[in-house]
Amino acid sequence: MTNRFLAAAAVAVVAATAVTGCAQSSTATAQNNGASASPDKTITVFISGDTNVQNLWEKSLVPAFQKANPGYNVKVTLDLHGEHDSQTLAKLTSATEQNKEPDFDLVDGGFVSKASAANLLTSVSSQTIPALNDVPQDVIKAGGTGGIPYRGSAVLLAYDTKTVATPPKTLDDLLAWIKANPGKFTYNSPKSGGSGGAFVATVLDKFVPADARAKMTVGYEKDLEKYWDQGFATLKDLNSSVFQGGVYPNGNQQTLDLLAKGQISMAPVWSDQFITGLTNGQIPSTVKATQISNPSFTGGAAYLGIPKSSPRQEAALKLANFVLSPDAQTMIIKEMSGFPAISLDKLPGDVKDKFKDADTNNLRKGYFDQMGKDLNNLWDQKVPGQ
Repeated sequence: MTNRFLAAAAVAVVAATAVTGCAQSSTATAQNNGASASPDKTITVFISGDTNVQNLWEKSLVPAFQKANPGYNVKVTLDLHGEHDSQTLAKLTSATEQNKEPDFDLVDGGFVSKASAANLLTSVSSQTIPALNDVPQDVIKAGGTGGIPYRGSAVLLAYDTKTVATPPKTLDDLLAWIKANPGKFTYNSPKSGGSGGAFVATVLDKFVPADARAKMTVGYEKDLEKYWDQGFATLKDLNSSVFQGGVYPNGNQQTLDLLAKGQISMAPVWSDQFITGLTNGQIPSTVKATQISNPSFTGGAAYLGIPKSSPRQEAALKLANFVLSPDAQTMIIKEMSGFPAISLDKLPGDVKDKFKDADTNNLRKGYFDQMGKDLNNLWDQKVPGQ
């Protein structure tokens, strides 16, 4: 994987309205031509992730969809960092079993594949979402019958060229660099963001047999977590070498902030947020990013899903199809430098040039959702502290 997978994002303001009983939310509800949307055309998009994804929807995708589809209205709600995914999934399960309306009509989050596997999402195909004809079939398959791939990104190793002349090329090189340069590296706690989670998972993967890891990416294999022990011991041993003797930022953005201010020299970062910081000047031009190997950091496609019990199926399908349109995909690329889900042949020439060699199939998958939750909890128990 190379820097061609770099993606960009912007940071939006999180409003404070509860939606799932525990999630923060904000709304984007601009009307079209002064006309009010009917109830079956008012869609709620639920985001389980960071503010960069919220900003993409509120500032770009929603206004463009509403302008192109008069009479439709879209609200956006956010569960920051996906901290309440378990509760959200439980609530969605209950709504589906009782055939009750859920709190949202389209979900953008890491638990989409799990919800699809649990038969909680509407099955989709090119018949219901024509734009899926332009998405690689293996990428669609990875999201299950209800997953709708709409962008991609990866975690990379960012480093300050003022203090790091030659960055590590492999995971072993990186671990050695951290020990040799105490206080100059950190990562956010895995529960607070995916960049830190990718670093943790990559260290664990160093000691996990390939056949075991393959099972852990597609299902819940708790007995295979025994292979994580050595990796967690390695991470704990790094405590004294991490920033300020074991300080782990709360979230992807805080890690980037430390790097931008020169308080650290190296960190794992989401490709989208990194390029945004470079573009808007929040990250100095002296900071670069690369990908390590043996193993590389994780990455992959992001998926949307439509709850089966939502009564606004037609509107949700219409919105999902719009997000896969060339215009919307171009927005994602230009505003997040997100990897396009549809064929490059459908995109403008300048966009095709930027991603001409990219291939989401080369991105190393993360752990299955519940495995990831266990990873987060075990890290809390085993790593921080002396």
